[in-house]
Amino acid sequence: MKALILVGGFGTRLRPLTLSVPKPLVDFGNKPMILHQIEALKEVGVTEVVLAINYQPEVMLNFLKDFESKLGIKITCSQETEPLGTAGPLALARDKLLDGSGDPFFVLNSDVISEYPFAELIQFHKAHGGEATIMVTKVDEPSKYGVVVMEEGTGKVERFVEKPKVFVGNKINAGIYLLNPSVLERIELKPTSIEKEVFPRIAADAGLFAMVLPGFWMDIGQPRDYITGLRLYLDSLRKKAPARLASGAHVLGNVLVHETAVIGEGCLIGPDVAVGPGCVVEAGVRLSRCTVMRGARVKQHACVSSSIIGWHSTVGKWARVENMTILGEDVHVCDEIYSNGGVVLPHKEIKSSILKPEIVM
Repeated sequence: MKALILVGGFGTRLRPLTLSVPKPLVDFGNKPMILHQIEALKEVGVTEVVLAINYQPEVMLNFLKDFESKLGIKITCSQETEPLGTAGPLALARDKLLDGSGDPFFVLNSDVISEYPFAELIQFHKAHGGEATIMVTKVDEPSKYGVVVMEEGTGKVERFVEKPKVFVGNKINAGIYLLNPSVLERIELKPTSIEKEVFPRIAADAGLFAMVLPGFWMDIGQPRDYITGLRLYLDSLRKKAPARLASGAHVLGNVLVHETAVIGEGCLIGPDVAVGPGCVVEAGVRLSRCTVMRGARVKQHACVSSSIIGWHSTVGKWARVENMTILGEDVHVCDEIYSNGGVVLPHKEIKSSILKPEIVM
């Protein structure tokens, strides 16, 4: 089987992290976002992953070369010269996706994090015999999204309602699809929306079915949702693989600490924290609801909450970093500094406090 991952654009919502690497390579739960998806695809027998990309393909491919051999999966790029929306990239990658087997192929949005129940998705798709399956997830406020109206029993999709004013349902498109090769015949090589143009046509022909996604779902394409997504991901690890989480007197709730990270005396870490490879957390540090990425250092008695500390950055002694502060790569916050929602571009030194949320260029 094959899979196409829609990598797309510049990742502007996750800047300053995406100024250093393309968005799918930003660490989430101590490994690049896209790797969560590729590993789950490999588990259900996908042999080739095609990345639909319009920016920096060489960076992506160089990085993923290592994983190709480790995971034993082929990873190729299909590069757009102009943005093609969410369906155009399928037409562009048509020859890579068609292998004559007639097998369906996966299509994923690269920002989506979940438990990826691909085996169940394959089973459901085969059972209903339709042309396409989309995964849907339940949300509390459907009026902000496009809602999928479906038959409860069979999952057959009746129609889509964009940002409904009155309640029509609470299920939205989760950005995970399994499509028969025939879907490619419905898509022209031009900027096209799969959600607004292709799926409604398949639904009109009674060939579109929806499966409700079990477990959690989050689009982690922006910082606040990234932090929420980390909480949901660690919750899921607690249920499925608790041995991977840290434990001990210094740990509160769900915490993921890479085996090469060093944690000092008298720290309190958690809940909902990921500490990446090669990180150093010195004595007396307090971390909560945050990610500390590869090679970063948090010095003695600093406090970090609801923030993202980028690669190889430093938080000084007795510093306080909170309220969606995002430090890009190689940012150095001096001792005793306070950051309230500062968004700091790479390679900066912060010598004075950031008292209200602002971008530091």
